[in-house]
Amino acid sequence: MKTALSIAGSDSCGGAGIQADLKTMTLNGVYAMSAITALTAQNTCGVTDIFAVSTAFLKEQIDAVFTDIFPDAVKIGMVLSAELIQVIAERLRFYQAKNVVVDPVMVATSGATLAQNNAVTAMTTLLFPVATLVTPNIPEAEVLAQMTIRSEKDMLQACEIISRYGCSVLIKGGHSVNDANDLLYHDGKAKWFRGERIDTQNTHGTGCTLSSAIAANLAKGFPLDVAVERAKTYVAGALSAMLALGHGNGPIHHAFDLQSRFADEK
Repeated sequence: MKTALSIAGSDSCGGAGIQADLKTMTLNGVYAMSAITALTAQNTCGVTDIFAVSTAFLKEQIDAVFTDIFPDAVKIGMVLSAELIQVIAERLRFYQAKNVVVDPVMVATSGATLAQNNAVTAMTTLLFPVATLVTPNIPEAEVLAQMTIRSEKDMLQACEIISRYGCSVLIKGGHSVNDANDLLYHDGKAKWFRGERIDTQNTHGTGCTLSSAIAANLAKGFPLDVAVERAKTYVAGALSAMLALGHGNGPIHHAFDLQSRFADEK
């Protein structure tokens, strides 16, 4: 069985972060592992407190995984500080990790800030160069590219700028730019993944879910564009089934209906 490691924060309500990552990776047919960067007290309405782990403890978690069950892919989510990012980047280089997907979580869906200012610089200079793919949403891409994004042309320009850090880029649509059209920029070429906005409030953790699904599919050996397409289909299926990724209590059994479609392939 292929394996994937999530390095991210814990979400006490289970809708995002480590909890969402482990569920998604499992339902996409890989063995899921974790290294926790921070504990959060949060629900779908907001974040009330954050407790970051020490750099030494994060290193021990990553070492424990890599020295026993080497991951076929790594997903990185919320990392609060530059010091923690430095540890992650150093250990990934040390172990020559492959299929690294970075979801540059800066602000929660509820509006809470989830990264310090110095963390953004550390992310771009230390983490992005070891990443296979970076998956910012529109607001995050605006910070990373240092530009305003108001159109699909702007999305393409932002992708080109962010890719200069040495990684492929998937800018997630929405946020008033388009319905649900994502743009992948890989090896100097752009590819659009078209979608329709799904009318649901269950959006808490969708970014975590998408990046984890991409990592799972990369672990299973799919090419990057196919991994993105499969992940986008997975998330759309969950949302259209009204799976409770956020406000409300959607039928969780729909997630297991999706499992038969994705877990046994490849």
